[in-house]
Amino acid sequence: MPLGYQGSYQRVRAYFREKRLSPGAVTARPPSPSVVAGWILRRPETLPEVDHLRLKAVLVHCPELDALTTHVRTFAQMLTERQGEGLPQWLDAVRRDDLPSLHTLAAGIERDRDAVIAGLILPWNSGVVEGHVNRIKMLKRQMFGRAGFALLRKRVLLTS
Repeated sequence: MPLGYQGSYQRVRAYFREKRLSPGAVTARPPSPSVVAGWILRRPETLPEVDHLRLKAVLVHCPELDALTTHVRTFAQMLTERQGEGLPQWLDAVRRDDLPSLHTLAAGIERDRDAVIAGLILPWNSGVVEGHVNRIKMLKRQMFGRAGFALLRKRVLLTS
């Protein structure tokens, strides 16, 4: 007994033509989580109008994401404009919302609140030191663990 469709090619063609021409709602695929995260993390003024409208449509359907976007953008503003004085109010606002991942972040910030506020307010940072540490780690990785501290010390001193 043969398997497969027993009808004619014209019948299949008519079926698909009807489906193709029928006025049905065409829905676009929703954006991926990484795309939405990119929209949220970008500065709102640099977001293209099309992406801004898409983000707005996503936020309308998900109030948790809307609250998250507000908190992320407020923290980013504190970070870029050195407004650490607003951190206690931001932490209180985060605790009021039902966003467990932000509650974890808020608890971590709360443990070292004074240092975080100082980091948000003061102009000093440890970028230079981190750069040197990164350079030394790169030199160590280049040696593939075959040499001891003496050779690493010589290479660090020679590259300085």
